[in-house]
Amino acid sequence: MTEQFHFYEPRKGHGLPHDPFKAIIAPRPIGWVSSQNSEGRLNLAPYSFFNAFCAAPPIIGFASAGWKDSVANIEATGEFCWHLATRALAEKMNTSSASVGSEVDEFALSGLTPAASNVVKVPRVLEAPVSFECRLSQLIQLESADGETLDNWLVLGEVVGVHIDQHLLEEGIYQTALAEPILRAGGPTTYYTINDGVRFDMERPDNSGQ
Repeated sequence: MTEQFHFYEPRKGHGLPHDPFKAIIAPRPIGWVSSQNSEGRLNLAPYSFFNAFCAAPPIIGFASAGWKDSVANIEATGEFCWHLATRALAEKMNTSSASVGSEVDEFALSGLTPAASNVVKVPRVLEAPVSFECRLSQLIQLESADGETLDNWLVLGEVVGVHIDQHLLEEGIYQTALAEPILRAGGPTTYYTINDGVRFDMERPDNSGQ
């Protein structure tokens, strides 16, 4: 008789064809981050572990497996930009994930246009319909439950500037589905987008509507 649940302890292996952890924590927005080093060399890279952590002030964060160029640049300059990865930009976003040397400009590699930001010095992706200008608030090396330091780094940044394409605002309300954001999902190649066909509404129990 087959047991209802597959159970495993991560440190002992999952026993499946593909690690299900990332597939379960899905869908996830993509941390598409631009940065530059102290000499002004540009970097653009997507990160699978990304989300928002605070509303006032707005704080977003992404985690990097290893001390990547993005982390080094942000530590050095204290600034970065985040961009909404959309269906229209999916292939260019994917191109920017290539494992290339730090001397390579992923803007140029992906055929994207660096645009001047309003508050920070790091350029943003002109083609992205939404972008956030951010200042570093915390850079944290992650640890396991038993205190082992890991080669994984959490970058948290306060959003100090927001760019939204006007076509995504209807009567001043941001239209999430209209942007066609792409979301990381299960499997090594799987992404999803969203549309109004899968929308549903719920009011919170306190009826605050927030």
